[in-house]
Amino acid sequence: MHPLLAATAATQGGVFTREQAAGAGYRTPEIRTLLRPGGEWVRLRRGAYVARPPWEAADELGRWRMRDRAVHLTMKAPHVLSHDSAARALGIDVAVPRERLIHVTRGRVNGTRTEHGVKHHVARTPPGDLALTDGVPHLGAARTAVDLAREHGLTTGVVAMDQVLRRNVTVADLRDEIAGQRHWPGVHEARRAVDLADAGAENGGESIARLLVVEALGLRPVTQFPVRLGRGVVWIDMLVGCLAIELDGRVKYLSVAEGGVAVGPVADVVMAEKGREGGLQGVGLAVQRLTPDDFWGEPRKRAMARLRQQYAAAVVSFGAMTPTALLEAARQMEGLRSERLRDRHLGVAS
Repeated sequence: MHPLLAATAATQGGVFTREQAAGAGYRTPEIRTLLRPGGEWVRLRRGAYVARPPWEAADELGRWRMRDRAVHLTMKAPHVLSHDSAARALGIDVAVPRERLIHVTRGRVNGTRTEHGVKHHVARTPPGDLALTDGVPHLGAARTAVDLAREHGLTTGVVAMDQVLRRNVTVADLRDEIAGQRHWPGVHEARRAVDLADAGAENGGESIARLLVVEALGLRPVTQFPVRLGRGVVWIDMLVGCLAIELDGRVKYLSVAEGGVAVGPVADVVMAEKGREGGLQGVGLAVQRLTPDDFWGEPRKRAMARLRQQYAAAVVSFGAMTPTALLEAARQMEGLRSERLRDRHLGVAS
């Protein structure tokens, strides 16, 4: 690639336009050759390209960010990236989107419409929550989380709001955004989502699991509840009364080399979990486990039935209320809990 074009692309996430290529000396026949199947360049959309090596090296998220950038570079009308595209720029995980699109919000557009893979949203009021990532303007974290709830529904909204609450966004910020969207499509889902949002969910799976628990029991769990066992503190993903609910995933049983978090043999991990369950039962808590396989369809119905049965059994065995001693100890460890949530957001192991 010509050094001038390579330098330009480097400032634009690897993406460049036809006009920029022409400015670096490339002519139409040469561009056509470079864009042929298997050629050195990949067409992202009309008039926007990326060199093949960075495209092939990128993961799915990276490729979608390139597509977002391509739309931004080729769109003449004033706009900002929004919804899913803003989420990608901000590093917000979008759970179960209805469809994969690039999203922009514009001031002058006659209603929301989708054209050539781009969804154009009308800016009903001047957006106040704006941000800039690598030179690309997009809506900010609070507005984006609310927009995702309106666009994709409760589950996606809660997952997004949980994430931004772990940053510098507050519930008040989310409610302020919603207050300015009183009659906008999907705002009812956004209101429901903010009512259920919780910074204690450490990942999207825990957010979805919490919604399952709320639906099954009609009760909102306490997240990241600390319990002292022996010489250490264990953190319960969710606690409802005397029922501790843990979300298990494959990463717990995979070694670090395999992309997991296990630092020893699987048998040791299982034995440690058994010891942890025994310790929790010893302080007056029953334990129920969920996995991502329980989130959808028939498995979800069966998981909800298990939760109801286990909760009823916990009430019989230990009572309906969390033991006072555990609540008092948890209050004393609130600072430790805040540090844990901060460290998890920053990617610090604990």
